[in-house]
Amino acid sequence: MIKMHDLTKSYRTADVETTALSHINVEVKAGEFIAIMGPSGCGKSTLLNVLGMLDTPDSGGYLFAGEDVAGYSENRLADIRKENIGFIFQSFNLVDELSVAENVMLPLLYQKVPPGERKERVQAVLERVGIAHRADHRPQQLSGGQQQRVAVARAVVTNPKLILADEPTGNLDSTNGEEVLDLLNQLNDDGTTVIMVTHDQSHADHASRIINMLDGRVLSENVVGMKQAGEVRHA
Repeated sequence: MIKMHDLTKSYRTADVETTALSHINVEVKAGEFIAIMGPSGCGKSTLLNVLGMLDTPDSGGYLFAGEDVAGYSENRLADIRKENIGFIFQSFNLVDELSVAENVMLPLLYQKVPPGERKERVQAVLERVGIAHRADHRPQQLSGGQQQRVAVARAVVTNPKLILADEPTGNLDSTNGEEVLDLLNQLNDDGTTVIMVTHDQSHADHASRIINMLDGRVLSENVVGMKQAGEVRHA
């Protein structure tokens, strides 16, 4: 599904150049659940942004579903994102002025899904994540765990092939964090590829493979956790 070859990314200011990613070689098969770990500033979020086509590499190759997207225009990348990728962020990134249902519906508006189908899909995904009873509430009326459930629903309402989660439990207590991880596991069991950045080893153990990073490089990759290699499902 994904193959990165010798990928690099640097950020420059007037006086300083910082290497965020250095010679990254990563392959992700469809249906995997991967955790990315490492200390702050090691390049985890930058790698996730490049994976999600929110940022572009300086050099190297990035194959997504067989296409080398490293040199694509922003418009082309946006089209691929809309069709294939769902994002879950630590800070939820919900729109306070919109209801729960309207927040979840946003990606379907961008895809120009007909109104009747939009309503059906939103209702179905809200029921799936256990938040349908809050459909008419605003985000600020919800707990942190409930807001993250809404964020998960928004990420999966388009039936993406890939979910990218950046510290999805970082703002949650342990109970709500485990519930969000259970949702990610359910999505993965249904065939969705999941890549999650986390600092927490116990959370990483939900994955089938852990990628450890340091100073912008992949330090090691380990098949560990609750899902062993033979249990990885392929879409």
